[in-house]
Amino acid sequence: MVGIDIGTSGCKVALFTADGEVLFQGTKSYPTYYPAPGYAEQNPEEWWEAVCQNLRQMFRQTGVDPKRIKGIGVDGQSGSAIPMGKYHRPLRNSIIWLDRRSVEQYESLKRSVGEDEIFAVSGNPLSPSYVTGKILWIKEHEPDIFAQTGKMIQSNSYIVFKLSGVYTQDVSQGNGNHAFHIEQADWDYDLAERMGIPASLLPDVYESSDVVGTVTSQAAQETGLAAGTPVVAGGLDAACATLGAGAYQAGQVQEQGGQAGGMSIVMDRPVKNRKLILSRHIVTDTWILQGGTVGGGSLNWLKREFGDALGPFFFEKANDEASRVGPGSDGLIFLPYMAGERSPIWNPDAKGVFIGLSYEKTRGHIVRAIMEGCAFALQHNLKTAEASGVDIHSLYSVGGAANSELWTQIKADVTGKKIGIPSSDSAAALGAAILAGVGTGVYRSFEEGVKRSVRMTKEHHPDMVNNTIYRQAYETYLEVCENLKHVFSRLGRWSS
Repeated sequence: MVGIDIGTSGCKVALFTADGEVLFQGTKSYPTYYPAPGYAEQNPEEWWEAVCQNLRQMFRQTGVDPKRIKGIGVDGQSGSAIPMGKYHRPLRNSIIWLDRRSVEQYESLKRSVGEDEIFAVSGNPLSPSYVTGKILWIKEHEPDIFAQTGKMIQSNSYIVFKLSGVYTQDVSQGNGNHAFHIEQADWDYDLAERMGIPASLLPDVYESSDVVGTVTSQAAQETGLAAGTPVVAGGLDAACATLGAGAYQAGQVQEQGGQAGGMSIVMDRPVKNRKLILSRHIVTDTWILQGGTVGGGSLNWLKREFGDALGPFFFEKANDEASRVGPGSDGLIFLPYMAGERSPIWNPDAKGVFIGLSYEKTRGHIVRAIMEGCAFALQHNLKTAEASGVDIHSLYSVGGAANSELWTQIKADVTGKKIGIPSSDSAAALGAAILAGVGTGVYRSFEEGVKRSVRMTKEHHPDMVNNTIYRQAYETYLEVCENLKHVFSRLGRWSS
């Protein structure tokens, strides 16, 4: 099976056997465009080109017969709004989850429809990271594009369309549009119309493992895949990473540290919490309660701006320097709100903050404080979920940060919970491939898919002495966040 992962920083394609052996994995990056303060866009056609390049490289490198591939699953970043025209091409760049331009559209929705009514249907707060406001922004500011739009789709749906020619909306990405009824797993067309979104723009809804079509002859020419290969609907990257990490039962949690960090708690019932993100899981009849953060890219930012002194082995050397600093970073606290923040504070004006800097602080202090700040953001989300009565008993860590033993141990110490590390560093792509396996009958169930293909390589157990230190530092983190709210708002006005 092939898993395709449309992430924020690049596209990953991986080829797996039914037993989870990785036969190939390749990554191609693409740019993010920032045309104005608070704006963030990507070009869907550059996603597709990255998919094609990866697939062609896969066939060159492995020599695998394309006809042996049983199915294809696609996962993608959340919150992408892609208006498709009558010639089945994107009418503009995708407005992605990092974008914050739609604040005014959500304020208008609160007045015209009401936040409580929208939350009752969607189970999600009104925030610029979602799709709804982006659609309404295009409607208001780019009316010519809106008038030409035939369907409004999301990231994985775009790649599924390019492969199969079918417009889809999988259930796990449905929560991006507040007209999606989170319990019924279908559109509330009346609410969509009242919010100003024509029902005609909404694609048909599919379960994530549904085979929605097959690879077209055109896609076969561009990718090297065999025409007729089954394509499943796919899903949200966080949901696919959750399954690919082995979390498919209630109480299991996937934690990821990347550009879009956060956690996903598997549940057997929908639990609505205004401070968190609720979606359907890609596993049928389950849900995931998510905490989405933006701080995972903070070390990449540090490398980009100040990494020259550490040379090509930045992350190895940064880890080494941070390991020489004790828990709590000698009183240096970092708020990892580098692009506003999503859950649980939902503040698009929030900023990254170091507090506690002094002349004796070193580069190692700064690196460790960034790691700890991201761990505090994870803890903030976990504690918010537990306050709603959600049970949490197992954490599995994926993403780039999971490759750092120090960073993962810090997260275990901060949360006080054991963290397992799956063997595959392509959890999202593996989850997408498992979907393809379930959809095409390679696996009889999701349980079989996980048991056959997911393996744990390491466990991090919390150091409860460090946990005591971190509980105090976490309280300071929360206090700083609360006390800077008015400053964030003022800075937001400066940058608007």
